[in-house]
Amino acid sequence: MLKVGLTGGIGAGKSEVSRLLVARGAVLIDADRIAREVVAPGTPGLAAVVEAFGKAVLAADGSLDRPRLGFIVFADPEKLAVLNSIVHPLVGARSRELESAAADDAVVIHDVPLLAENGLAPLYDLVVVVDASPETQLDRLVRLRGMTEQDARARMAAQATREKRLEIADVVIDNDVPLEALERRVDEVWSELVRRARE
Repeated sequence: MLKVGLTGGIGAGKSEVSRLLVARGAVLIDADRIAREVVAPGTPGLAAVVEAFGKAVLAADGSLDRPRLGFIVFADPEKLAVLNSIVHPLVGARSRELESAAADDAVVIHDVPLLAENGLAPLYDLVVVVDASPETQLDRLVRLRGMTEQDARARMAAQATREKRLEIADVVIDNDVPLEALERRVDEVWSELVRRARE
């Protein structure tokens, strides 16, 4: 089994790269998806978040109001640290469960947005960073996700710098390119990952 940490700044296109890798046969463990699961209604995770931040972070249906919580934590590093201290251990435990279910020769892609921020590179055999310029990231967040420029910049500023991510990269996938070029690069990277998984 080859354990790959996949990361990239918000709006860099990491989700597209993980989709392309899954299409080629990778097993995906998506930290963001798991992070949503561990704070679903009725979970101990959601109860802990409400205890820390109050009932104002709940939507009318009792689910987590993620935009409201995001507005609170991305403006305050201490509050973000509190949220991370609740969610990250739960995500880690669930990720290990899913990984242990994968085949011995699998390429397991851990899609981890905050890999650089949380010093998680040593947990993986290889770190793949999806890289895009800050201008590209900002454009995608505003144009494709409908964020305000101020919100997009705040989210980008809350993450590791581009340089910090590139420092931990074993493999870099440039995503300031057309989709056809991205697919060719993902093919190259996939061939290398498969080779390493079989070693």
